[in-house]
Amino acid sequence: MSLGGVGRIAICGYRRILASHLPHVQRITLQFSRQMSTEMQSVASRLQSSGLLRTQGLIGGKWTNAYDGKTLEVNNPATGEIIAEVACMGRKETNDAISSAFDAYKSWSKLTAAERSKRLRKWYDLLMAHQEELGQLITLEQGKPLKEAMGEVGYGASFIEFFAEEAKRVYGDIIPPTLPDRRLFVLKQVIWLLTLLLLNLILSTNLPNQSCQNSMPVGVVGAITPWNFPLAMITRKVGPALACGCTVVIKPSELTPLTALAAAELALQAGIPPGAVNVVMGNAPDIGDALLASPQVRKITFTGSTAVGKKLMAGAAGTVKRVSLELGGNAPCIVFDDADLDVAIKGTLAAKFRNSGQTCVCANRVLVQEGIYDKFADAFSKAVQNLKVGDGFSEGVVQGPLINEAAVNKVETFLQDAVSKGAKVLLGGKRHSLGMTFYEPTIISDVNSEMLLSREEVFGPVAPLLRFKTEEEAIHMANDTNAGLAAYIFTNNVQRTWRVSEALEYGLVGVNEGIISTEVAPFGGIKQSGLGREGSKYGMDEYLEVNQICMLGGHEPKLMGEVNTQTNYQAHDVK
Repeated sequence: MSLGGVGRIAICGYRRILASHLPHVQRITLQFSRQMSTEMQSVASRLQSSGLLRTQGLIGGKWTNAYDGKTLEVNNPATGEIIAEVACMGRKETNDAISSAFDAYKSWSKLTAAERSKRLRKWYDLLMAHQEELGQLITLEQGKPLKEAMGEVGYGASFIEFFAEEAKRVYGDIIPPTLPDRRLFVLKQVIWLLTLLLLNLILSTNLPNQSCQNSMPVGVVGAITPWNFPLAMITRKVGPALACGCTVVIKPSELTPLTALAAAELALQAGIPPGAVNVVMGNAPDIGDALLASPQVRKITFTGSTAVGKKLMAGAAGTVKRVSLELGGNAPCIVFDDADLDVAIKGTLAAKFRNSGQTCVCANRVLVQEGIYDKFADAFSKAVQNLKVGDGFSEGVVQGPLINEAAVNKVETFLQDAVSKGAKVLLGGKRHSLGMTFYEPTIISDVNSEMLLSREEVFGPVAPLLRFKTEEEAIHMANDTNAGLAAYIFTNNVQRTWRVSEALEYGLVGVNEGIISTEVAPFGGIKQSGLGREGSKYGMDEYLEVNQICMLGGHEPKLMGEVNTQTNYQAHDVK
């Protein structure tokens, strides 16, 4: 599809959407629909002018159509309009992208950390220079409010900035040896000049035996990312991978590929070499199978559902790939009697309704102690009632649409299950009058552990309230799940803060705070919420392999018997 056809496709696509969604569209005023169509054309035109509206995949530095010419539609969830048609790729394109990444790895991994750092820093600068356009693109294809989308751009870019610096700070160790004739070193980066100098020093001295540990980049990385954060989930993976010397094949969600393509365009402009960053989108099973089957792909990093994560983990076993998995959550938000009510309301709002409840760390269960339950429910309902719902480009909107009809159906199913088992809807509980996939911010009380709302992620703007009596009961309720990603507690008791934080089986815990993600701290879960950590210095370790080099020094031959005698006392199985 030519970029010049974006406006035409949007209008024609909108008419098709109108025909296929009449029951919903009847609830949208004609004036509202005309405004949305005009706004989208304007935004698409600006994005086209900026050069960021890409519709082809990126393989080996070249923008490429699907080999069979197939395309898929990318829709605006707020209006149903078709934003663009992008290449629908599969196994063949993915294999070529892997080959390009493998070839690029040979040179990219040999650049100094300082050189990689400069290029990543340039990418960060370009992301921030285009923050508004990228934010508009996110709002168009994902639906979140523009202010929130621009916030995601800043958040996503922060990972590139952080790992640009962290590339130069992968330090090693000198380990006290177990024998007097050995020296142990740990190098956590392949810095070739330093390595050669070190080896030259070892070989030129009379130290009989040397042992060296060395880290190298994992290799080609397959990065599979979700639709709810179409930029940040890419940069959080690609940033540390490139910083370590890896190359990547990105598979963005077919629902939100445009942001990934725009970010890749800026990576090219920043001097990231052809093949170091590749983007393929389309047939998810075929792309995933190709990434899993290829022996050239040495790592899979994935953010998404637990069910898909388990399949990827099983598939990676065939070639024994490393995996990093950031999977589903079931986050408890615990409000104790001694909490500051205003702080608890503000924090719970942020933890629950950000991105219309479509984040893996959203508060999925709000556990409230019985002494403050009624007061909290009343104050929380008043606060939620003031949330403005609408298209993300409208002024003052804080909640956009859900991503698609399937997401709305899931919310409705969970609510019907809860109501049928005795829960009461305090606020909302139905589709919004705007139609399409808009849903009213909802609060439901008297929820118990037998309901779907307590057992699984609703991934929507629904806040279930559960009552508890004691601290011990709250901890038990919070941990009674297979998930272990994020948790939140609100209390003014310092001792309780430590007790509960340490008792919760979660990788992330927010205390009197609803927004806890940052590039400088490790992000990840335990139990069935995943493996590994993203962000912070610990995120670098996910993309490095450690190997040991034991080297005989420049000693006299007569020392050999002496060395062998010593070695026999420390015989090791070195399979």
